[in-house]
Amino acid sequence: MNTRNARVIKEQALKGLNTILMALASLLLLSPMIWMISTSFKKAKDVFTYPIQWIPLDPVWTNHIKVWTAGDGFLPFYLNSLKISVILMIGAPLLAAFAAYGFSRIPFKGRNVIFLLYLCLMMIPQQVLFVPKFIMFDWMKIYNTHWALILPGLFTVFGVFMIRQFFMSIPHEISEAAFIDGAGHFRIFWQLFLPLSKPVLATFAIIDFTWTWNDYENALIFLLDKKLYTVPLGMQNFMLEAGVDYNMMMAAATAGVVPLLVVFFLGQKYIIQGFSSSAVKG
Repeated sequence: MNTRNARVIKEQALKGLNTILMALASLLLLSPMIWMISTSFKKAKDVFTYPIQWIPLDPVWTNHIKVWTAGDGFLPFYLNSLKISVILMIGAPLLAAFAAYGFSRIPFKGRNVIFLLYLCLMMIPQQVLFVPKFIMFDWMKIYNTHWALILPGLFTVFGVFMIRQFFMSIPHEISEAAFIDGAGHFRIFWQLFLPLSKPVLATFAIIDFTWTWNDYENALIFLLDKKLYTVPLGMQNFMLEAGVDYNMMMAAATAGVVPLLVVFFLGQKYIIQGFSSSAVKG
């Protein structure tokens, strides 16, 4: 009995130690974000005071108000980013699921070879594609429009790979039983596979939203009009106008992070489940 109690106490002590270590590591990783939020409520003279004031002694809200009201304001940039990000968050997982179903459940000659070549696209740096994209978008008359960001974003190699791995883990007996009952591929995909794949679809939707919201290079190259700018370009424009006003810069950065935090906290329960289920089969 004493041995059992000692083992229980030891396990609890190790669990408590692990919890403390993980909490300290999390605090260390979050410290830049904490400093960013703290600085956004400081006056300019208090930004670089030492020791660091993690909690401002005299917090001000004017920095956050000026972000939305000064100059062009952040609202147009927010609306543009939300428009593009939401469209891709819905469209990209759906199209990736269609392709993943074809690669996982529809037998055709050369399927594995084609999928391998498709995966090779992940090794191509995106910067190499900027010139071909520019020529193509100019020919299609969508250069300097949001379609230049939406259309390429609808097709993602990573999404197809991730969802295919999940589809491969679904027993073949389920689809075979559906075939016996007279269901076709589209019905099986829509009524069986999509409901079963909610965790992985939600996970990829969150990842795609994050990618799109933070996309700076594509927006910089394919958008010229300021009225079309997304949040990353809007932040750059705001920083150029604000100069060395670091508290204003941190207020703008805090405003840009809020949607990502909201989306993450709303869908966090799906992330681990989605990644673990996608790794069941290779």
